[in-house]
Amino acid sequence: MSFKSLKIGKYIIEKPIVQGGMGVGISWDQLAGTVSKEGGLGVISSVGTGYYEDKAYAKKLVSDRPLSEANFYSPEGLHKIVENARKICGDKPLAANILYAINDYGRVVKDACEAGIDIIITGAGLPTNMPEFTEGYPDVALVPIVSSAKALKIICKRWQKRYNRIPDAVVVEGPKSGGHQGFTYEQCKLPENQLENIVGPVVEEAATWGNIPVIAAGGVWDKKDIEEMLSLGASGVQMGTRFIGTHECDAHINFKNILINAKKEDIKLMGSPVGYPAQGVVTNLTHLVDKREGPAIKCISNCVAPCNRGEEAKAVGFCIADRLSDAFLGNTETGLFFSGTNGYKLDEIISVKELINKLMVGE
Repeated sequence: MSFKSLKIGKYIIEKPIVQGGMGVGISWDQLAGTVSKEGGLGVISSVGTGYYEDKAYAKKLVSDRPLSEANFYSPEGLHKIVENARKICGDKPLAANILYAINDYGRVVKDACEAGIDIIITGAGLPTNMPEFTEGYPDVALVPIVSSAKALKIICKRWQKRYNRIPDAVVVEGPKSGGHQGFTYEQCKLPENQLENIVGPVVEEAATWGNIPVIAAGGVWDKKDIEEMLSLGASGVQMGTRFIGTHECDAHINFKNILINAKKEDIKLMGSPVGYPAQGVVTNLTHLVDKREGPAIKCISNCVAPCNRGEEAKAVGFCIADRLSDAFLGNTETGLFFSGTNGYKLDEIISVKELINKLMVGE
């Protein structure tokens, strides 16, 4: 099976592979820039840009962490990441992943547009007002992430009514993805919510709105998986965890090694201050949190709205901004290491070029 290119808005992605946005700092300029250069769609995570280049773009730090959402989601940091990614990929399409649940969502979307991002991908909530923040940037393509056909229908209805537009593409994500899920714990296990069963209904719904391209995500690992998703009607796939096993991935080597050394049973769903279950590797932090002995929760960065200034963090036992940034910094004692369910399959670190080649032609 030969793969067709993927069209998102006015942009043509030569190879139908979207690299999932991974924050804090796992998919920044090096990974996203290289994926775009090699013909996929590189996706910069907008989360924690205040940590970029050793916190050079966070104007105010407390306990050596970016203070408040203004510094955690540093506009200068995001601009610099985009600028450095462009040095790698030139004018090839480049995307940003911006979580809907963050504080300052609208401002960060505007920051991404100003930085020259072509495509914005948003999950972690229903982004019913997403187009509001890209006014004045008609060429920026908008891609919501959904977990059901119903969610896509709601978004399309609202966007059409309020903004006279529909999504340029949609990512449908099943519960095998790394990080936050669009389902409860119980729903993650149900057969009807598995990716292979939700792609079809989303493709059908997308067709009623003028054939919106559907991108399948969550557990896609190899060429066979890509072929399966395309056979179900998807136009492309999104893959995050697989790209952690590349030289260009911006993650610390300790992060890559945690996945390389992980066993299947080490990857589990866990609670999160964001209010959705999140998938990651059981590490020292998990054991500390289970015993209620985790690091102090100070809510310095005020990262996500559902956490309610640290209230939810206290309920689940950890601050997500601090623990994800510790993982980015390579701290295996207190870092939170997100991974999709297939993360244990990583057994080597290769180049992005080699990985994309493997995905396109088979291993």
